[in-house]
Amino acid sequence: MDIFQTLLVTTAIFAVLVGGYLLVSGSGVAKVQKRRMQALRYRHSESLDAKVDAQFRRAIAARKPKAYKVKGAGNRMEALAARLDRTGKSWSVSQYVYGSLGLVIGIAVVLFVLTQAPLLSLGVGTVIGAGLPHLVVNFLIGKRTNAFITKFPDGIELLVRGLRSGLPVTETLGIVASEVPGPVGTEFKSVIDRIKVGKTMEEALQDTADRLAIPEFNFFTITLAIQRETGGNLAETLSNLADVLRKRAQMKLKIRAMSSESKASAYIVGSLPFIVFAMIMYINPTYMGGFFTDDRLIVAGLGAGVWMGIGVFIMAQMVNFEI
Repeated sequence: MDIFQTLLVTTAIFAVLVGGYLLVSGSGVAKVQKRRMQALRYRHSESLDAKVDAQFRRAIAARKPKAYKVKGAGNRMEALAARLDRTGKSWSVSQYVYGSLGLVIGIAVVLFVLTQAPLLSLGVGTVIGAGLPHLVVNFLIGKRTNAFITKFPDGIELLVRGLRSGLPVTETLGIVASEVPGPVGTEFKSVIDRIKVGKTMEEALQDTADRLAIPEFNFFTITLAIQRETGGNLAETLSNLADVLRKRAQMKLKIRAMSSESKASAYIVGSLPFIVFAMIMYINPTYMGGFFTDDRLIVAGLGAGVWMGIGVFIMAQMVNFEI
């Protein structure tokens, strides 16, 4: 069996597995029907809490981040630019693309010099060159998001104190921008800059919410929008929101502590095959040398690595809880 036949068999097996998964998972019609039934129940319910909940859900649905709409429409460059902007770094799309291509070429050349296996070098270089920058961007986004969520309740409390002292909302936003360090101050400063160039406060906040794509800031934006439409004590509403956000953060920490054992097990199970491969390669290089010279073993090794990556991803999603 030559390399092309091996690739054909591998592709056929992969297609059968994907088709089986789609048949088992279904088309999602039941989920759509369930959402429609919930919408009808909220619409015709006599309970005030249910109606408020329905209004809140509609407000959230109407304020989806524009970055995801752009991404769904196929404009990947704007979606990538939005992701790079969320890292807090001054990286451009061209720098990201050129860096990824340079990483692919560099790793492929180094592996080809060491192993003399072009297929393996190209495959590993492509996977690492395309995946590593993506993981780095995700890490930076997560780090900045966590820093924002940590300081955001403090910013809201400062906003509440300013409102209770009689200051207008725009001036209290400026105080938060100057007093709260980190991403919170930076983002509120961008809101103030948008207001200064002629945008309304709601438009400025919504632009920032679309760019950040952080649920906590979306809650803040929706709260201000609803309060301006319905009236009421804004300081008390924001104080309650800050308390809810602190409890949300505490719940996240509890869930992280309870799922830490499962995550550690997933990390161990996912990394063990690669560790064993490296140990056997160190002890007996001749025994494992076929994975760098035989085309069939190269395809089998790449396929096994891909499936191991899929398994690790599935295990990570099973222990990843959203609140």
